[in-house]
Amino acid sequence: MFQPTLIAGLLSAVLLAAAPPLLPVDEASTRPDFFSFRAALQRAIARHDVNALMAVVHPHIKNSFGGDDGIDEFRAKWKVRDADSAVWEELGTVLALGGSFHDADTFVAPYVFSRWPDQFDSFEHVAVIGSNVRVRSQPDTTSSPIETVSFAILPTSREGSEKEGWTAVQIEKTVGYVSSAYVRSPIDYRAIFRVEDGRWRLVTFVAGD
Repeated sequence: MFQPTLIAGLLSAVLLAAAPPLLPVDEASTRPDFFSFRAALQRAIARHDVNALMAVVHPHIKNSFGGDDGIDEFRAKWKVRDADSAVWEELGTVLALGGSFHDADTFVAPYVFSRWPDQFDSFEHVAVIGSNVRVRSQPDTTSSPIETVSFAILPTSREGSEKEGWTAVQIEKTVGYVSSAYVRSPIDYRAIFRVEDGRWRLVTFVAGD
């Protein structure tokens, strides 16, 4: 009789072999008004322009799955006027990773969320967001690589060692480690923008599920 851990390992191997690469997608340029809007927002993020950011936040923005929605809650959650507010890095990263249109008036970023394949559990897999990324035998840049992957979807591993800056993944029956700078979960922060009365607004900025 197969043991549960063996079955899980075999399933991970099959999924890994069958998984197509999750290639970067950015449809912003297909709608020039959104492309210009996003470029302006990215410039505002780069200079930490609070007023410019808040001008695009929808009054009823969804901030989480806990009901604390609205622009005042967004301002308080992110402490936008603090010099070290995390919003600049989080939103900047989301926008840098492209995205796609859900419909003509709704853009969803990043592509890791908007194009995530339904057959892969978003809590148990991550996307590699680079090419020729080394999967190492230990969470250390000096350890030997066991695999090199490009824009792959990999199952995460619960058996790996936890070390800041590294993500444990499963390569068939072997635990490997990828620098966390090169992986992203589909349930990390994502943003939804919608145009209303000719004006693009940030209507959702959430993480989790």
